[in-house]
Amino acid sequence: MILPGNTSCQGCPISLAMRCLDEIENPVLVMPAGCSTVVAGLHPNSAMKIPVIHVPFASTNAVACGVKEAYKRTGVKANVVAWMGDGAADIGFATLSASAVRKDDLITIVVDNEAYMNTGTQASLSTFWMAKTSTSPMGKGEEKRNLALIMIAHRVDYVATATVGYIEDLRRKFRKAGEINGFRFIQIHCPCPPGWRFPSEKTIEMARKAVMSGAWILFEFYERKLNFSGIGRKYAEKKNRIPLSDYLRSQGRFEHLSDEDLRAIEEAIEEEWKVLKGLSGN
Repeated sequence: MILPGNTSCQGCPISLAMRCLDEIENPVLVMPAGCSTVVAGLHPNSAMKIPVIHVPFASTNAVACGVKEAYKRTGVKANVVAWMGDGAADIGFATLSASAVRKDDLITIVVDNEAYMNTGTQASLSTFWMAKTSTSPMGKGEEKRNLALIMIAHRVDYVATATVGYIEDLRRKFRKAGEINGFRFIQIHCPCPPGWRFPSEKTIEMARKAVMSGAWILFEFYERKLNFSGIGRKYAEKKNRIPLSDYLRSQGRFEHLSDEDLRAIEEAIEEEWKVLKGLSGN
């Protein structure tokens, strides 16, 4: 799905996620500005082996809806994918939400690196609580929002969280999203080496630590049921997790955290698990 020699950073998780698009039959990407557009490249050249439509930030899902309708009317089968970063999901939330409410027949994928990385690591609504960014130099004061949970509240057809740390699980969720109809949403955890300040060869390790510490929760919501998925089931029990400090203290953006800060973050993570366990009936 993506050619070698593209312009992604070393260790880029987004380019890893892009390679998994071969699990979706006939994908067509609708993509706003962001790291993904840098990877894809500038017209008339492209690092992608599939059609890509570059659109303004706020219009991604609206354009994707129109493209899907155009394919339907011409009788061409295609899986239209609204592919965006967490920053674009902030700016384009109105069209994302409206698309979810309409249950547009398309796939929305958010590659979540927890900041506006392409323009200088500014904080987004998905930025981890207390993380340092260029706009939160003392640490972000607000907790991150759970975008996947918001999509569940829209009663859409399929919601999943995934990570580049466990590619087989990610591929399975892409494949499933490509095989069903309706509004499908996948949020992919994408640790960013330059933005999070860790060595570029540690991307997969960092992504796995997020899951193993309980900080990133893997689940699927389908047919009105929520299930913890893949290896993520193991970490529903706190006793099975690695210390949260192993994950956070290996990133430069959290170098300022005190032990008290870590305890506060752990409590917030436990509250998120409690909400999701309530939805799953476990």
